[in-house]
Amino acid sequence: MKTVLGLLLLVCLDLPAFAAYQTIGFKASRLPDEQNQRPLELVVWYPSTSTATPQLIADTSVFIGDLAVRDAPPAAGVYPLVVLSHGFRGNWENQSWLASALAHQGYIVAAVNHPGTTTRDRSPEAAAQLWQRPLDLHRAIDAVQARPDQFGQLAKGQIAVVGHSLGGWTALETAGARFDPERFAQDCAIHPQLSSCSVYQQINPDSDPASRARLSGDLRDSRVTAIVTLDLGLSRGLTDESLAALPVPTLVIAAGAPSQDLPAQLESADLAKRLPSATRRYVEIEDASHFSFLSMCKPGAMALLEDDAPGDGVICRDGDNARSRALIQMQIASLVSAFLQQQFAKGGR
Repeated sequence: MKTVLGLLLLVCLDLPAFAAYQTIGFKASRLPDEQNQRPLELVVWYPSTSTATPQLIADTSVFIGDLAVRDAPPAAGVYPLVVLSHGFRGNWENQSWLASALAHQGYIVAAVNHPGTTTRDRSPEAAAQLWQRPLDLHRAIDAVQARPDQFGQLAKGQIAVVGHSLGGWTALETAGARFDPERFAQDCAIHPQLSSCSVYQQINPDSDPASRARLSGDLRDSRVTAIVTLDLGLSRGLTDESLAALPVPTLVIAAGAPSQDLPAQLESADLAKRLPSATRRYVEIEDASHFSFLSMCKPGAMALLEDDAPGDGVICRDGDNARSRALIQMQIASLVSAFLQQQFAKGGR
């Protein structure tokens, strides 16, 4: 455990960002939505100068948590905002390692649990409203902007969205990418092995004309000025035209470990080829698996997962002959931080 915590400390020390904060705050709240019956669980990490004793956040029987001071006062200053979007049936805890690393470097980091597609809520009705995912992030940005006394003041024009798996699709939608259900259906007939196709079929977000129209509509949030995708899915349904005209710089990070259901060449690499060459960067991490982007597993976690649901142990497995997940995540966090620093330094465009 000491080795893991030491590596996490190195992540924070090595990131090339704006400043280094020894203490970070953490606050959880609920965003009501009586009209649409879609309340959101919002969590935020942020720089703080609190001297209170930090507590472990997102520490479970499977995953290693990260230290923060709950409800700490924010540090004075102006900070960029990063909004995280989790994958299908994931939750905000999955990327708490990245949120913690970025908050230590001077970012405010917010995340939500997307109703219907989170471990907290698997309602088929909510899941079918796939177009709501980008709107969830819009609401998160609104909430953080409205509470500078709780989280800190946001820097103008410095808002990024980082998404893993289905969250990567969500991030791109907030940047102006457009989804074509018909295109996606045709592609799934050619590549039925892709997990994106089976997940989409399970969610069933285009079962009626109204849903199809919302899904294929413009879901952009013009406040978003940078995008990072982490081994994303569902990208093959995004239109060439919208990707070629994407106005937001994008970092595409792919898991390079061989995969039958989410191969880099058919998802992340294919996406990168369709983005404007001047504003996109593609990085493939050879020894990372799709699950390397989740928090680090505790010793014995793989066996625990297998006992509970055979096959789930893969969550704790990285690529063959891989470095430790801590080292892989150090690379990922450094890539994300360097990219955001570069984009925000030139105004996010």
